[in-house]
Amino acid sequence: MSCRDSISVGLTDELSSVPSGDACVLWHRRDLRLPDNRAVEYATAEYDVVCPAFLFDPRFYRSTGLACDARVRFLHECLTDLADAYADAGTSLVYGHGPPVEILDGALDSGWDVVATRDVTGRYGERRDETVEARDRVTFVAEDGIRHDQENRDGWQEHAQSYFEASPNRPHESGFGRHAVSAELTPDVVERVERTYDVDPSKTAVPSGGRTAALARLDRFLDVLHEYQDHISSPLGAETYASRLSPHLRFGSLSVREVYRALDDAVDSRGKESFVSRLFWNRHYTQKLADWSGWMDTAVNPVLEDLYASNHDETLIRAWKRGETGFPMVDASMRCLRGTGWLNFRMRAMCASVFSLVFKQPWQVGADYMYYHLVDADPAINYTQWQSQSGLKGVGALRVYNPRKQVRDHDLEGTFVKRWVPELEPVPTTHLDRPERMPLHLQDELGVDVGEDYPYPVVDYDHERETVLETFTDLREEAREALRDPEVFRRASLSRQGQSRQDALQKAHRDDDGEETDQQASLERFSE
Repeated sequence: MSCRDSISVGLTDELSSVPSGDACVLWHRRDLRLPDNRAVEYATAEYDVVCPAFLFDPRFYRSTGLACDARVRFLHECLTDLADAYADAGTSLVYGHGPPVEILDGALDSGWDVVATRDVTGRYGERRDETVEARDRVTFVAEDGIRHDQENRDGWQEHAQSYFEASPNRPHESGFGRHAVSAELTPDVVERVERTYDVDPSKTAVPSGGRTAALARLDRFLDVLHEYQDHISSPLGAETYASRLSPHLRFGSLSVREVYRALDDAVDSRGKESFVSRLFWNRHYTQKLADWSGWMDTAVNPVLEDLYASNHDETLIRAWKRGETGFPMVDASMRCLRGTGWLNFRMRAMCASVFSLVFKQPWQVGADYMYYHLVDADPAINYTQWQSQSGLKGVGALRVYNPRKQVRDHDLEGTFVKRWVPELEPVPTTHLDRPERMPLHLQDELGVDVGEDYPYPVVDYDHERETVLETFTDLREEAREALRDPEVFRRASLSRQGQSRQDALQKAHRDDDGEETDQQASLERFSE
């Protein structure tokens, strides 16, 4: 995105005159809904007048904001839907543009209080929220299954279970009052912001944002829930049978609890059990980021902090980003990511593993690139998973994904690969996992010149796999010693009930050619 012209939304000036009675600005950031929103419930119960507001932060519209245009458009669609919901509730959503701390300081100086949902994030967002929360008359609230600002994780699963089972929050019956902020701020602000920052998405098949679209997507998923577990590993199967609710959960047009409770009437099945498990994993990894925001930038295990940091190879990185590595499943996945802003979990994990462990490139570069392109990019999921797939916890199994095996296991007919790597369309499926091994006479017959039409593999996979296993074996004892620090171990651990520290430290490394298990396929118990 580039900024073409300036935009002025004078929310601070509009808030200079406080209505009679207690009044607050209800600051929306991610929980873009009215139902099951603790901040909405709290604000309407505690204040006579509530002014719902969203603040367009210029930092997130710059290249350093790590948000592709498609994700920005999804957010804007969520805001349009939210504005309609507030109109139905008898009030209006208003907008501001500029540094949020400055805008909210202006509101506080004018006599308004501030209420907001406590978010889980890192980097700039964490610093921003901490600055705002430190002000007088600012209240951050949350009811999200996360323990905020607590060291003790005993009974965490029971805490999360209680959240899932509790009745959703709702606005207080007293309503929002009349905030009297000029309605002229609202009608065309989203369009003006898009023009200002030249928001012009090029990705295809991106879902619509907003609660209306989210509820429709949830209904559709419930119809195919029984098929979920059998299809989610395949990038094609996941297109149809995965929930595709992740962008709605990321922006909060639906709450995780609402999805959980919607499953109550679904017929019991492996799919239902598996998806419920994933909702707990969603809360678990969000809890991990709430505990330590360093997941986004710093290796969990300090011994592995500088692993491959000096290996930065722009040629390899560019090939991975563009989907030109010579590994068809990696290339198809990366082109799908860039083209649609979505990729199923297994292919995300494979691409991360190949980038960090096979290409041996600095993990933060790949993690930020994927975060930029994902419409559902959630820091708690993206960065914890990148560290896990890159082996940076120093505990548990080291999975070195074999991209050739992923073709054979999850795209046997070659439909996904050939859709995204059309230069391989003539290649028989028997050669699609390793097109470089096609006999020259067959290449001539098919009109596919490996090395010209499609690249040879940019690295020797078998060699790189062996060297990374050797590297981690050499570092194993030192990494285990670092895990004896309780704080480091708590960050790294999967927090499974009944798993002692010694059990975790004794986990053997293995690669993806071994027997696979889906650690998220059944409901685990979490003790931290």
